[in-house]
Amino acid sequence: MSTVNPRALALFLLVILLALAACAPAPTPIPPTVAPTAVPPTKAPEPTKAPAATVAPTTAPAATTAPTAAPTTAAAATAAPTRARVRLSIVTGGTGGVYYPYGGGLASLISKNVANTEAAAEVTSASVDNMKLIQTGKADVAFTLADTLFDAYDGRGPFQATGKVPVRALAVLYSNYTHIVVTEDSGIKTVAELKGKRVSVGSAGSGTEIIANRILEAAGLNPDSDIKRERLGVAESAGAMKDKKIDAFFWSGGLPTAAVLDLVGTPGQKIRFLASADLIGKLTDKYGPFYFKLTMPKTAYPGMDADVDVAGVANLLIVNEKFDASLAYDILKTMVDKKADLGAIHAEAKNFGLPQATVGSPIPFHPGAIKLYAEKGITVK
Repeated sequence: MSTVNPRALALFLLVILLALAACAPAPTPIPPTVAPTAVPPTKAPEPTKAPAATVAPTTAPAATTAPTAAPTTAAAATAAPTRARVRLSIVTGGTGGVYYPYGGGLASLISKNVANTEAAAEVTSASVDNMKLIQTGKADVAFTLADTLFDAYDGRGPFQATGKVPVRALAVLYSNYTHIVVTEDSGIKTVAELKGKRVSVGSAGSGTEIIANRILEAAGLNPDSDIKRERLGVAESAGAMKDKKIDAFFWSGGLPTAAVLDLVGTPGQKIRFLASADLIGKLTDKYGPFYFKLTMPKTAYPGMDADVDVAGVANLLIVNEKFDASLAYDILKTMVDKKADLGAIHAEAKNFGLPQATVGSPIPFHPGAIKLYAEKGITVK
């Protein structure tokens, strides 16, 4: 029996192992070494989802934009609560009086300070016409005398045919002085002495005409038959007096009135103002408590020799009762906050202020005004 060579046996076994290593699939598990490398690509979509989550914050900033817009909207609401742009017509009076320059300055103040609002002053015959323009919706804001205002509110006098005017007060502005102007050489010293004279009682449709008629009646004269009646505005009346076409004229206005200043500044023109305060009792008894005593100081116009006591009446700023409450509030707030600017318009505009703006209205105040005054600690109705 032959003996197995150990070296040959070892060599034989090595060959067998090499053959198995080359042919057998056992080493195929090596791909697990590749698999870990392949896993990241396979799972790559999962990390991709993380950036997707990052996209959500990209949407979040868009949401952040919305809050940024919100304050803008809020600010706009504060300035003008969802109010579309509006244009306001402010009806005043003739160019020679106080209403027109006051109204023009007020329109400018409103246009500059009330959001989405443009205002313009309109020339009119004043109080009576202004009330009728408010009644027909052809004007938005108006200047008027207290006695005319109450007539309109109550539907009497010149408003009897058209009925009550749905009107509310914003503010009492200042007081009118009843100017009864006569030429020095006419010799006229009392209202009763106007009988038979050429007298302008103010333009048709004006508050001046109403006061002139009432004062003449209180003095015992018939306004239609006891005078040679003219119906001219203050500027036209001053012009007619310069031309010696009239002996006297009435004017209800603030101090000073431009047309009267021009008249007294005319070389060779000497005028006198008649007292009317002694007739207030009769006026009040017949028409109501709209008239009060005012003293026209001798410093009011050049050439005056002494103070003159006259009948006074309040001027108001008014609107239709359906006027937007927020806009009424904004207009009045602007007037109060910009009082210094308002006072620069005319000497009489300096008289606007609180609490005097709430005193003397013959009609109820507008809700927008009531709100503003309440914020200032003043209760009105």
